[in-house]
Amino acid sequence: MNDDGRLFSRLDAAFARFLSQRTGFDSLQKQAFEAIVMIASYEQNQGHSCIQIDDNAQAVLIASGLVETNPKDQTHPLPLVLEQNRLYLHRYWDYENRLALQVKAMVQFTHPVEKLDETLDRYFAASDETDDQREAAKMAAQQPFCIITGGPGTGKTFTVVKILALLQELSEQPLHIALAAPTGKAAMRLQESIGFSKAKLPCPEAIKNRIPETVTTLHRLLGAMPPSPYFRHHAGKPLVYDLVVVDEASMVDLALMSKLFDALKPGARLILLGDKDQLASVESGAVLADLAMAEALKNNVVTLKKSHRFGGAIKELAEAVNHQQDELAWQILFDGQDLAVQCLDADLIDYVAVQQVEYLKLIKAGAGFEQIYQAFNRFQVLCSNRQGKHSVADINYRVEQKLAEQNRIELSGLWYPGRPVMVTQNNPALHLYNGDIGICMADVSTGKLMVYFQRADGSVKKYLPARVPHCETVFAMTIHKSQGSEFEEVLIVLPEAINPVLTKELLYTAITRAKKTIKLVAGEAVFTATVRQKIERVTGLVDKFKI
Repeated sequence: MNDDGRLFSRLDAAFARFLSQRTGFDSLQKQAFEAIVMIASYEQNQGHSCIQIDDNAQAVLIASGLVETNPKDQTHPLPLVLEQNRLYLHRYWDYENRLALQVKAMVQFTHPVEKLDETLDRYFAASDETDDQREAAKMAAQQPFCIITGGPGTGKTFTVVKILALLQELSEQPLHIALAAPTGKAAMRLQESIGFSKAKLPCPEAIKNRIPETVTTLHRLLGAMPPSPYFRHHAGKPLVYDLVVVDEASMVDLALMSKLFDALKPGARLILLGDKDQLASVESGAVLADLAMAEALKNNVVTLKKSHRFGGAIKELAEAVNHQQDELAWQILFDGQDLAVQCLDADLIDYVAVQQVEYLKLIKAGAGFEQIYQAFNRFQVLCSNRQGKHSVADINYRVEQKLAEQNRIELSGLWYPGRPVMVTQNNPALHLYNGDIGICMADVSTGKLMVYFQRADGSVKKYLPARVPHCETVFAMTIHKSQGSEFEEVLIVLPEAINPVLTKELLYTAITRAKKTIKLVAGEAVFTATVRQKIERVTGLVDKFKI
């Protein structure tokens, strides 16, 4: 660990040493150079696409001969890029620069539409509640690139379904549309919403039939080729779709977003849906928030403000946290006026164990997987940390032991009837992806233990436990892993001491996973510090739109 608390990995140190050996520096100069490169490597792994450096560091880097100061000249690309006062690893500069160029090129073209207001009137009744939604649809009809952002319940999905119908009506030929999300869970939610929303559309059945209901993951859409970072679809082999819609776009990192733009065919449209106030992607960048913030893209962004299903204390708590009003947020938890939001006053493990009883009873009763899966997904524990007290690992272990003591489960081995698991490793061959949740149950016909998963299209697939990719028990999950999911009740568990993971974005994301009830386990000091701490991703994407 260095003086400012960074815990460098062996990879950070090896990368810095590898580059320093290719300079002509003496030992002292190498030491200074390696320190800068280790910080750049470390911060990239923390989600920043670059770091800001001072004049002294710039002088050291330029003297190394390994830094491009005119990165647009790609004759002899070097491993590091210096742009203004920002230092990038070359690959991430390339992702960011290419993405900015792609967006700029895309927004140069508009689609003038005659008598657009008349068609919009049919889809959006005149009222204050739908003004933002109508504005979003008007933008999507005329702009090839659109961002529709808003908090939970603001109607992003319902709006985009109307937009799809509108665009199909306005098109001379049926549009070939792809619907995607970053995770299988998010894809499943979008698919359910679209199927429900289509029935309410004020348009002919022929138009409704042109709106797809199948939603896929982004990796599957682009054609992932693990273990490589490449995809089957790219600029040389683009997607066939006229329009691509991506939900939960705040989860899409810089590299993946750049590769998505690469894969769009010339003239294709792109609509990004998401909540810019949620957690940024796990990997580098804060792409949705940066694009929504860029002044040059103000005609391509609409924020939906009116929440149609998300109200009461949950909405108040989410807004207080989002605006970093820590005293108000803490007061909402204790005022007792709305029982939808409160601190947990029962024993943590006892309470979590009780919430598992319903789905475990259904398993023993031989119920169908869909019913069991629905019962399990009613409630979820969300933790900030993976390790330590009140972490995912801690709660999963203790709940498992408690259920075994109560004879709810039989811990005879790693796999047992009722074990809920989350996949942590993509396996395209099995159509299982990081974040997919399954439940282990005995097969009705053979009696063998199988792990059942519900796919994005609603179908159910079962696998032998030995075939399931790396996974972990999921009575509790991290808040990061919960993105794209919704649960009737959420129990948010924060640690006993503040740590860098705890931010207002993390807490806001956890709160907005709940549809009906939130319970919280946290001390006031940790809760307050969490609300006051904000994610500050260092990127150059917004600045690239000022050039």
